Amino acid sequence: MRHELAVLMEKYEEHILGQSINLKLLLSAVLADGHVLIEGVPGTGKTQMVRTLSDLLNSTFNRIQFTPDLLPSDITGSTIYNMQESTFQTVKGPVFANILLADEINRTPAKTQAALLEAMEEKQVTIQGDTYSLPDVFFVAATQNPIEFEGTYPLPEAQQDRFLLKLTIDFPSFEVETNVLKHVIEKTQAEAVIDPIMDMATFSTIRQDVANTTLHDDILDYITEIVRRTRDTDGIRFGASTRAAIAMAKAARSWAYLTNRDYVTPDDVKMVAKPALRHRLQLAPHMELEGVGLDEIIEELVGAVAVPR
Repeated sequence: MRHELAVLMEKYEEHILGQSINLKLLLSAVLADGHVLIEGVPGTGKTQMVRTLSDLLNSTFNRIQFTPDLLPSDITGSTIYNMQESTFQTVKGPVFANILLADEINRTPAKTQAALLEAMEEKQVTIQGDTYSLPDVFFVAATQNPIEFEGTYPLPEAQQDRFLLKLTIDFPSFEVETNVLKHVIEKTQAEAVIDPIMDMATFSTIRQDVANTTLHDDILDYITEIVRRTRDTDGIRFGASTRAAIAMAKAARSWAYLTNRDYVTPDDVKMVAKPALRHRLQLAPHMELEGVGLDEIIEELVGAVAVPR
């Protein structure tokens, strides 16, 4: 199983250049049965990153372009009347997929955002009073643009907390950007087809193996101490909840498994700390005025916590 996962990761990095850490974090979230919020300016490969993972896993994939006029039923589905048969029929929405890309989730009002977030949390949707279960492997990757705020509806903190991780996609280095350009320009139509590495049944089995990765009590204490520090740090207005500690534990376990270990180390926790906390914290006003970033605060905070031996 680990070999197949290593092959998948290798192929993933061949198709998406210069994003090795984010690719591994994205895969870690899927293995941990969580969801991911991806933030980056247009054209940095957010959609391609998610679609490629879906192709490699041979999963069902749907993409929803969020707009101000999008309705909850456009996501979950609706009931229509069949005049020929004189019966009502349920039409399932795009949420019924293994991997769902919610593109520019902050462009739709709160009611529609909540419909998706309910599906993420409950793994089921209700259509006209009837409840339908979503697939066993159900992963939502939601994207948002950090520089354009006109006509947007920012996700409330309580809803951001539903995402296991938040990834930030920056502009690539000169060398990576040149390689991406060559890769796209020179790629033939045959090379554009991505062959799947595994199916959903195999992936589900791997996910069960991940759940057996050992988390010692001292590592759990380490995670708890980090989360509790966020509530007592001067530069943070609102600290992280217990859900943040759960997210860190799950993500660290997946990261350890992807690193070919069956136990979690403090380094695994440090690796997932920023993506697990950055969307769950609010900077104090004086820190925002000083231009201090959340990632910088998290790094200092984690560094101040004693590492278990």
